[in-house]
Amino acid sequence: MASSSSSSSRLAFFAISVLLLSSLAMATDFVVGDDKGWTLDFDYTAWAQDKVFHVGDTLWFNYAKANHNVVKVNGTQFKDCSFTAENEVLSTGKDNITLKAEGRKWYICSRGNHCANHQMKLVITVEAAPPAPAPTSSASSLVASLSGALIVALAAILS
Repeated sequence: MASSSSSSSRLAFFAISVLLLSSLAMATDFVVGDDKGWTLDFDYTAWAQDKVFHVGDTLWFNYAKANHNVVKVNGTQFKDCSFTAENEVLSTGKDNITLKAEGRKWYICSRGNHCANHQMKLVITVEAAPPAPAPTSSASSLVASLSGALIVALAAILS
């Protein structure tokens, strides 16, 4: 009886792991500014232009923490390069923001005149999470192979 319960637990763990890993594999990490990072005089509008951001993706802001920060703002604050005490300020130098909702997202650096005079501002549009891709013929054969291996493994566990 204990081995049957143990086998069921293992199977449940395996199924949950596969689901979690497949959802993680669909998300994309974006390093803002690529190898330049979050810095002065970089065109973040051009950087974001050819990218598609989805719910679940993560933005990584890399910068010298003594010199910059990242502030989540609204559209008006973005335009004016302003913020209030209610805005979330990130300042570790390696900040990550997971995109949790669709819509426009605005970020600025609040240090000195970095936003207004040095273009340290980013606006993106976040789309719904993409649907899972349809299996291709090679993916179907991989799934079939893995299913066969899973059945053999389960048989070995249950015996």
